[in-house]
This record gives sequence, structure tokens and C-alpha cells, in this order.
Amino acid sequence: MVASQTDIISLDVMGGDFGAPVVIEGAAVALARRPSLKFVLFGDETVIRRELEKFPKVAARSTIEHCEVHVAMDDKPSKALRAGRWKSGMWRSIEALKEDRAGVCVSAGNTGALMAMARFCLRTMPGIDRPAMAALWPNMKGESVVLDVGANVGAEANQLVDFALMGSAMARALYDLDRPTVGLLNIGVEEVKGQEDVREAGQILREADVRNMIYHGFVEGDDLGKGTVDVVVTEGFAGNIALKTAEGTAKQIAAYLRSAMSRTILAKLGYLLAKTAFDQLREKMDPRKVNGAVFLGLNGVVIKSHGGTDAEGFAAAVEMGHDMVRNGIIDKIAADFERFQALPRQAGEGAERDTA
Repeated sequence: MVASQTDIISLDVMGGDFGAPVVIEGAAVALARRPSLKFVLFGDETVIRRELEKFPKVAARSTIEHCEVHVAMDDKPSKALRAGRWKSGMWRSIEALKEDRAGVCVSAGNTGALMAMARFCLRTMPGIDRPAMAALWPNMKGESVVLDVGANVGAEANQLVDFALMGSAMARALYDLDRPTVGLLNIGVEEVKGQEDVREAGQILREADVRNMIYHGFVEGDDLGKGTVDVVVTEGFAGNIALKTAEGTAKQIAAYLRSAMSRTILAKLGYLLAKTAFDQLREKMDPRKVNGAVFLGLNGVVIKSHGGTDAEGFAAAVEMGHDMVRNGIIDKIAADFERFQALPRQAGEGAERDTA
């Protein structure tokens, strides 16, 4: 991929709860912070041009490709793949990566359809059985990478090892870490606890002594907030529940604070006196800052933005994808898997897999 392509962002403009208005404004926010960006916009040309009139700087840095088909948020992935997929903005925005016309694809559309299309179009990288959806998780020390958060329901030991390798590469690409710490999410930190696949994955990682990561061991749910490790690995069912629970808890706490601070005159006065602290708390808990989940393990970087986010959140997803491509996430994953598969058989014995 030539250097200039790392700055080209392919956008599924019609995806998400709000479609073009949020996507185009989000592109404008990202462009203001990263002037080197360019955009390829896929969707209804009439709608796109109407929105671009509000953001001439984005218009000057964009090309439009009209698409006749829009994948609805409630479409089943199988239907999205069958019914006119070649004409949809979602498919063509992904295909731009395959054709080396863009460095990253961002969509706020249907998650299942996006994953199905991305996997069908881009294929998985050599040595990777299943792609995983990885998200950024704010914690007491900053941020960590958590995967899988919904792409796979259940995972065997070998797949959890794959997730660990991919998550480590993502942490190195985003946080400039030489050897990120990696933990397996479990019901306890003792080696005898948890499901067999989790225990087996832990044994593989412990014995393999992978060069570009430090295997910490098992972590529990409260370690997500503590920031105990840089990368938390789990299967998609538990990961998605943990993610949605954290989002709901953040909203719950915000609602409690708003109610408490408006209850009495003294409470309102206290809020005014502590406004700076509350503003810092709001900034720290703002889910838009870490919006965007990446499908790791594909031959291309596809970012799934939250469907209900605003322009600031969509811009964060664009910027995360841009950082990952600029820092060579695909090359890092490929090199890590090549090294891991070359380890002595006794260390990586459990990692043998069918890559057909």
C-alpha cells in the first residue's frame, strides 16, 4: 500500500441510525484535526451532495461514488449478502480496500452485515481462523483493547490465542508499546478456574513466551476498569455483554449525578463549585472518545462505528482507523502470526489449526 493511501478513508455514508448528516459532519470533524485525510463517499449521490454543501472543506477532499442499494439496520446478514450486495454502499466501501483505493473503511451500519461482507470480500489473513471485533475500553490508567466484543459467540483455545496475538498488535499500533500485557478474561485468576478452552489458551500463551507481548494470566471483570492489562481477551458473547453493561452503567451514573445535582439549591451550588471536576469526569466517561470497533484478522482495516453516535463519535472511529493503518496494523499481525507459527511445536502444540 502506498503511503498516500493510508490517508484515504472509505465511508459507508448511508449507514447508521442517522446516515449522511452524521457521517459527513463526522468527516469534517476528523478533517479539522487531520488535514491530510481524503474521503471516498459511497451512497446516494443526491443526499451526499446536499450534505457536502454544509462542509465545503470535506467536499474539496472527497470523491463520491453513487450506490443504489442501502443495507438497512435490521437486515439479516444473509439477506444483505444476497440482495444486490454488489450495488450497496456498504459492500463497495469495503471493496475499496481490496482494490487498494483506500486505507481504511468506516461504517455505522448493520454490524452483522458489515462483518459478513467484510469477511466475504477481504478474507481472513493467513493463519487466522476467525476475525474478531476489538474495541477500546477506558479505564483508571487510560485505555485498553478488549476483544472479542461480539463477532464470535464462543471460541476455542486456538481462537483465543489468535485474539491475543491480534489484540497485542492493535495495542502496539495505537499505544506505541513494545510488549503489551495480555490477560484472558476468566471467573478467577487461579489457573484451575474457568472453562477448559480458556485454561488451555492460557497454557499455550504461557509456554509460548510470545516475543511481542507479556502474558499476564487470567483477569476478572473488575480488571477491565482497573486497567490491569493492556489487552483483555474473551469470546464474543461475554465480551459483548461486558461492553453493553459498561455502557449502561456509565449512563446510569450520569443520570444519578444529574438528578442529585438538581435536587436542592445547595446541591446546585455544590455543582457550580465542583463544575471543573464534573467536566473532567464527563470527558473521561464520554463514550464518543472510544467509539469504533475494528474487525481484526482481515486483509484490510474495517471500523464499525456505533450506529447511534454523533459527529464527534464518528470522527473518533475515523481517527482510530487512520492510526491503525498509519502504524501498520496488518503488517504487525502478519509478522506476529508468522513468528508464532514458527515456534517449537512443544510450545505451540495447542495452536495447530486448519487454515484452509
